[in-house]
Amino acid sequence: MKRGARHLAVAAGLACLLAAPGIWAGVLGSWRTAALMPLERTEVATAALVGKIYVIGGFKMFFVGGVTDAVQAYDPALDRWEDRASLPQALHHVAAAALDGKLYVVGGYRHVWPWQPVASLWRYDPSTDRWQAAKPMPTARGALAVAVLNGKLYAVGGMADQVLHVNEEYDPATDTWRERAPMPTGRDHLAAVALGGKLYAVGGRVGSLDRNLAVTEAYDPATDRWEARRPMSTARGGIAAVTLGERLFVFGGEESARTLAQTETYDPVTDQWTAIAPMPTARHGLGAATVGGKIYVIGGGVKPGASKSGLNEIFDPGL
Repeated sequence: MKRGARHLAVAAGLACLLAAPGIWAGVLGSWRTAALMPLERTEVATAALVGKIYVIGGFKMFFVGGVTDAVQAYDPALDRWEDRASLPQALHHVAAAALDGKLYVVGGYRHVWPWQPVASLWRYDPSTDRWQAAKPMPTARGALAVAVLNGKLYAVGGMADQVLHVNEEYDPATDTWRERAPMPTGRDHLAAVALGGKLYAVGGRVGSLDRNLAVTEAYDPATDRWEARRPMSTARGGIAAVTLGERLFVFGGEESARTLAQTETYDPVTDQWTAIAPMPTARHGLGAATVGGKIYVIGGGVKPGASKSGLNEIFDPGL
């Protein structure tokens, strides 16, 4: 084969690879590290509020006294952490979301073992650095997920004495909860985000590490209905998810023998998942939040089960 023909063949082959789903995107985005979280922990809740990222609760150790009430805030502009007022209860496997300038922390478990599910709802005001109790959820549970749509908070899934399909809506204007259409697929250790007027519930598992799910289901609060969407490429629970640029991003997770570094992004318009640059450090029980066009992926366990970290890795999708 002549030299020019060889070059054309190589170029054509590369073009085919780049066009294949999940291949071209393997190099999409870049990672870098930032200031470590001072308190290493896992099974945390994370949310962005007024330009800072709050990390709440979790396991700091794995014996009596190992559940923490710590709340630490990270300022991306200064690359600096600071302690904030402690959560009124030491909890792990909580969920958190920002709404109307306040931080809401929902559910979770007490104790290292046996885990005791709670129904509590705590509201934090960053201007006063104070917590206030709000009306508890109807259903006590941990390992749930929350998202905010149209000024209301939705708490989905989780586990108490069994895996739950529950979908409960909180209205901060009236401090009231009401039941909404349950998730078709009951699961715990899932993630949820709001995107395009819908809630997307992603991944999770059914009670154990060997029963991970790739399920993606979308909830429309206007019709109170769920619909199945394309599953993730990788079944996993113990994940973190955020939105950026009209896309959903999912990070990490665990299986019985390993933690996962995979990162996938979902486009609701095309109903397609795409694999992108993996995390530098595989983790589960981690948190993620978006500030200034970057995604901060924080904490979590580097091994399946009882492990922890203070890692703070930043993903720039280049959007």
